[in-house]
Amino acid sequence: MSDFVLHSVPGSPYGRQVLITLEEVGATYRFAPIAPGASQSPQYRQLHPFGKIPALTHGDFHLYETQAIIRYIDRVAGAGALTPADPKAAARMDQALNISDCYLFQGVGNVIGFQRIVGPILLGLTTDEAAVAAAMPQAHTVFNELGRLLGDQRFFTGEAVSLADISLISQMDFLAATPEWRDLTGANPNLAKWLERMNARPSLLATTWEKVAAMAAAPQA
Repeated sequence: MSDFVLHSVPGSPYGRQVLITLEEVGATYRFAPIAPGASQSPQYRQLHPFGKIPALTHGDFHLYETQAIIRYIDRVAGAGALTPADPKAAARMDQALNISDCYLFQGVGNVIGFQRIVGPILLGLTTDEAAVAAAMPQAHTVFNELGRLLGDQRFFTGEAVSLADISLISQMDFLAATPEWRDLTGANPNLAKWLERMNARPSLLATTWEKVAAMAAAPQA
């Protein structure tokens, strides 16, 4: 089987979803770093016509859109191990994947994460406190619903990790580095415990910022 090649900006939560999935299924892969802003280049748009991150190549097969990528990896290299066999559990996984993309990232992660981490740390910008405050009502709605869905389970679809956990952890781990995290998990301590369980997994330890930065710095074949 050909190696998977992930094309992503180092530090992208969406790129990390793919990396975690690859690690979880034990796939052989290579990280092909994309410089910030280079996703709009004609060369990258041959991989992703919409100029978003990430894209995947697998031999002569090219794929974009994160959910499609992680589902493909699970089917091809994981024999579906990251997708519950029970239809109701699989439906909960699909629901959580959509929550992650549509509500956790859009309006929460892309605002709070940008204002607290990307803007001030990486771009030297001043945090827009009004933007953070405006994002908090949706953030509380999302965290409260995720806390309800998780309940007393170890993972979001039961006792085994699924693509739902992988999608959510890439966004939640980013938000855990912000001062808003304590407020958002105050009424949902199960989410904080879930984060600890996930971050202890080998797949998370292999895809930290430091490890991904080292991958990006490695000579490209």
